[in-house]
Amino acid sequence: MKNRVWLLLCMVMVTLFAAGCSDQDMGSAKKTSAATFTSSNPYKGELSGVTLNVGSSSSDLAQAIVKAAGLDNTPYTVNYHNLRGGNLVLEAMAAGQLDAGCGSQIPPIFASLSQNGGNFKIIAIRKGNTLDQELITGPKTKDTIKTVADLKGKKVGYVKNTTAQYFLYKMLEEAGLTWNDVDALPMSTSDGLSAVITGDIDGLASYGNSIISAKDKGAVTVKSGADILSGDYYWYAAPATINDPAKHAALVDYLERINEADEWARQHPDEWAAYYAKETNQDKDAVKKQFVEGEQQRKGRIAPIDAATIASEQDIIDSFLSLGVLSKPIQAAHLFDRSFDQEIAKFKIY
Repeated sequence: MKNRVWLLLCMVMVTLFAAGCSDQDMGSAKKTSAATFTSSNPYKGELSGVTLNVGSSSSDLAQAIVKAAGLDNTPYTVNYHNLRGGNLVLEAMAAGQLDAGCGSQIPPIFASLSQNGGNFKIIAIRKGNTLDQELITGPKTKDTIKTVADLKGKKVGYVKNTTAQYFLYKMLEEAGLTWNDVDALPMSTSDGLSAVITGDIDGLASYGNSIISAKDKGAVTVKSGADILSGDYYWYAAPATINDPAKHAALVDYLERINEADEWARQHPDEWAAYYAKETNQDKDAVKKQFVEGEQQRKGRIAPIDAATIASEQDIIDSFLSLGVLSKPIQAAHLFDRSFDQEIAKFKIY
């Protein structure tokens, strides 16, 4: 599943090492404080010869937080590859081009159906918020569409094979409706935004900036997906990387730096917002508001895999199977590698 302040922090952490920015490059956003880092899993071997090829599922949200926190002094090399979407991250991993990558819950489902199971395993969880994932109705329909049940027989746009399709399915189910009780129309986020504002569709299940923009244009929430979604984003790794002791250790170290950088940003929201706003040409106050609201709902952190994570993934799989999106059952547990669990369990929980 792909998107906003989690995108503001799974992605937030995964490429700025490679940008090679100096403190002078930060301009007015120059950091005045830096996080301190001591590994909870010190590696006795040598990491200077290790290179991690890391894929990011966002093009411009991916390079910020570790660099901003001053935690980019890794004893290994990190090369970054900006890819638009977790599906592309996993395609690159299947081709042997990546050691690790970040993305949502849904891409691994489809990647697992490819040859060799996609050449990946899910190794860690990035806990994040579930804001701005909603079913909305537009300014021309908001007087008649008040509940999910009001959409029976109506046109409802959704973003196919994403969290939006999943939470729309769950919302309809909760309202006593089936998928066939609405005229469900797959759309891009931009097309869905336009259609719901003009009234060409009665509802839209979407996420991120499309929801924010729609509300700015008069759309209203019918139901939020906040309590349906887990907020989990995944870190994927190639089996060869998992089984290489030095790369395994480097990846643990890298994930812990992300965890510490998340806390640095929480403790320095103004500094973080100034840095990130400059990097992305956004308004600093808007960046801070988005970040703070997301962290208030659910703190971002790196966590080990647990039973709830696997159950959440299985529910998505089962929902997609019911929708006919998948042609055969998949056992979610087979997508995970839990060899990082004990090391990640040592990370600080703030």
